[in-house]
Amino acid sequence: MAELDGLRWGPRSGGRAKQLVVLCHGVGADGNDLIDLAPVWAQALPDAAFVAPHAPEPYDDAPEGFGRQWFSLGDRSPARLEAGVRRAAPVLDGFLAAELARLGLPGDALALMGFSQGAMTVLFAGLRRNPPPRAILAFSGALLAPGSLAEAAGRPPVLLVHGEADEVVPIGRTRDAEATLRQAGFPVETLYCPGLGHGIDEAGLSAGALFLQRAFAAP
Repeated sequence: MAELDGLRWGPRSGGRAKQLVVLCHGVGADGNDLIDLAPVWAQALPDAAFVAPHAPEPYDDAPEGFGRQWFSLGDRSPARLEAGVRRAAPVLDGFLAAELARLGLPGDALALMGFSQGAMTVLFAGLRRNPPPRAILAFSGALLAPGSLAEAAGRPPVLLVHGEADEVVPIGRTRDAEATLRQAGFPVETLYCPGLGHGIDEAGLSAGALFLQRAFAAP
């Protein structure tokens, strides 16, 4: 199994980490793409350690050494996407276990955030993780393998954020995820951002900070 590494930041407080927030990038990027979220969200979570792992595979459509992917998008049929995320999930899960152990944290002192393909990956892996994470934040993503939610290990709270002008991942993928997760009994919050393309804006950052703060404050 591939072993991940990435960029680490915090805790802002300078003390021992009490939570771990893992930031999973989109296809063709790497951990550098999201680590700058750490100092922003650390204002709400000063005792959190943040890590932005580099995905396990080289990006299919870029020169060697540039960009990473959680799984190939060469064939976007539902079956191939599910097969890809099923390969990626245990790799990410192993990384989560290692980071929690490194920080001396229990298995539930964890939140997962992903953007685009990273959002697809954290939704799939996070919903099946035991113990469940305190929160899953999925920005501009999709729920892969929606018919397999019986595999979920718990009902962690989920925040779905998507730009209404997204030209890469249609906003309908998040609307479908919202409906499916609600029907399956997951606590879901959503934010649809008018005029926003495939990215994260200030409204999304604020919603994410509040969601993380509430999730870790819960008993």
